[in-house]
Formats: sequence, C-alpha cells, structure tokens
Amino acid sequence: MHHPSAAGSLMEPRTEVEASRSRASLGRHVLNGLLLCTGDMEHLDKYMQGKLFVLQLSMWSLRGVSRVILANNPLSGFLILTALFWASPWQVLLGTLGVLASTLTAVIMGQDSTEVSGGLHGFNGMLVSLLMGVCSSAGDWYWWLLLPALYGSAACVFLSSGLSSVLDHWDVPASVFPFNIIIILYLLCTGSDNPYFPHHPATPLWNMEPNDTQLIVVEVVRGIPLGVGQIFACEALGPSLLILGAVLLYSPLLAVHALLGSAVGTLAGLSVAVRHDSLYSGLSGFNGALACMAVGGIFFTFSWKTHLFSIVSAFFSAYANIALSNLLGTVSIHTSSHVCMKLQQTVQIDIFPCTCNQTKNMHQLLNLKQHIQQNISSKSRTIMLFVSYLITF
Repeated sequence: MHHPSAAGSLMEPRTEVEASRSRASLGRHVLNGLLLCTGDMEHLDKYMQGKLFVLQLSMWSLRGVSRVILANNPLSGFLILTALFWASPWQVLLGTLGVLASTLTAVIMGQDSTEVSGGLHGFNGMLVSLLMGVCSSAGDWYWWLLLPALYGSAACVFLSSGLSSVLDHWDVPASVFPFNIIIILYLLCTGSDNPYFPHHPATPLWNMEPNDTQLIVVEVVRGIPLGVGQIFACEALGPSLLILGAVLLYSPLLAVHALLGSAVGTLAGLSVAVRHDSLYSGLSGFNGALACMAVGGIFFTFSWKTHLFSIVSAFFSAYANIALSNLLGTVSIHTSSHVCMKLQQTVQIDIFPCTCNQTKNMHQLLNLKQHIQQNISSKSRTIMLFVSYLITF
C-alpha cells in the first residue's frame, strides 16, 4: 500500500537537491555576468558597431575617462564619473566636457579609429579640464572657465598628433605629454591675479611655516586611498574608494599596485618630511600610485622582478614629484599630475618586455630593442629622451 508520508519523505531530499542546483546555477550566472564587466569589455565594442553615433561617442568617452587611471573599461569610466559627481558636480561637468571635446576633435580630424574608440584621445582632455578647475581660484560654477577648458582639451589632440610623429622615432607614445604642456602653458599665461582666469599659486618653500614633527597616524593611513583619488584631483575618501573599485573592476592586479604605489609615495614623503597636508590629502602618493600601476600592472610582464621594479619606480616618481614641486613652486606653478610617471617610463622603458598590445604605440614598444639596434644605442636613446622630458617640464 502506498503511504503518503513515505512519498513526502522521498520528495523532500529531491527538492533540496534541486534548490541547491538552482542556487549554484544562479551563482554561475552572476559570476559570468561579473566577468563580462571586467577587463577591456571587447564584446561591447562588437555590440556597439552600427549603433547611433551618440551611443558610440559615449562609450569612447567612458573609455577615455578610465584611461586616466591606466584602465580601459567603459563601466570603470562610469564609476569614476559617479565618484567625481559625488565629490564635486562642477568637476564632473568640466571633466565630461573635456573628454567629449577632445574625442570629438579627434573624430573631426580623422584620427585613427582604433585609438579614438579606445579612448586614447579623451583622457588628456579630461585631465586638462579637471586641473583647470582645481587650480582655479574663482570657485565652482565659474562658467567662463569652460572656454579655456574646451579649447585646451581640443588642443591636446593637435599636440598628440604632432608629438606622435616625433616620438615614434624612439617608439615612445605621446601619452600625457599634451596634457602637461597645455596645463603648464595655461598656468604660466594666466597667473594668480588674472581678472578672468585666476588660479591658486603654488607657495614657495621659503614662504611656508616650519613643518611640524607630530603626525596623526590615522590621517596618514587615510591618505593612502586618497592618493588613488588624487589622480582625478579628488580629495574625498568615499569617492576615492569608488575610484579604486573602478580600477579593481578592470584589473585586481592594477588595484593592488595602485594602493601599493600610493603607500610607497606616502613613505617617500615621510622620509623627506613633506608638508603634512600633502600626506593627509594623498598628494604625496598619487604619482607613486601611477608609477607602480604602470610598471607592475600594465606596461610590463608581471613577475617578481617587475613587481620590485614597480616599487622602485614608485619611490623615484614620488621623490621626483617632490623635487619638481619645490622647483616649480619658485614660479608659483603646480606640478602636473603625470610628470613623474612619464619620467620613470622614459628612463626604464626597455628593461622588461611589454605585456599587451592595447594601442598602436604599445605594439611598437614590443619591437623596441630591434629598433634601437638599427638606429641608436640604448644608452644614448635613454639620455636623449630623459633630457627631452626635462626640457618640456
């Protein structure tokens, strides 16, 4: 005779097994969905082919936003814009207009479509507009500032195109060269007492009060994640952590090196007793973060050698930033945000092989040693490039 209680006892284990399978299947779907959002998201490029130009322009611009922090992910770019809006709506407006202006200029000029779609013509424009907003002493929502921001962002494309033809002889990308040139020329031309575009002057060392030897340890530790946010001129902890999360979404290895480089830069600042506000605000760490990310997570094949070299590069970038800050402070000019990263890339560009072929210039770097053997020696090339970067800054 069939007993209902026995049938129910048999169905209960089967229901539990089906529920566990369903949860496992849901977990796999969630994991696969997250994996689709990581890395370069190349599948999104294929999906966007043939779509409206406005949609494609938005994706190109988001990639340009993420390129500022050495990533290449439109979702990371969206998270970064969200973080900037959280910190300052005015800054996110300037940054968005800057990346759109430079990307549209590149499209109108007929620049390489791969470089445009990869955001390589957008990040310089965003950096220029962000730094103009940070340096301006006119306050937020000073609408006249949009004029130099848009003009400078568009001018970056012209400079990048012209410099690429020169630097290609040494297989070196123009990278942030246009941004550094534009922002320094802007600061030198306007000055702190300009009636239309005033900016905060950098205070020379001899005009500062003596530095205190007492430190707030919590503030120093807090300055390490702030160093990642300072790459976008962001001084708030919450938005800085969101920016770090955007880097983590693109590459966990890159995020680890970002924090490590910022910590190394902070340690370098402590070793030479920089101003405490530089330690607390993350200004001592952002150049170290960029250098460590560039060497340990992007441009070179990851190994224990490149990992150690990324730490050395972070120290070098941090010390170079301190020295340049003191030097440019004599003429009331702030240091640009990627100067030290470019210096360490110039001096050490051919020590380790490159990892990827994200851009045309990076592909050229793979053949660097062969090109050097056919033209000039590695030592003379390094000296010439190092001198050329110093002349620029």
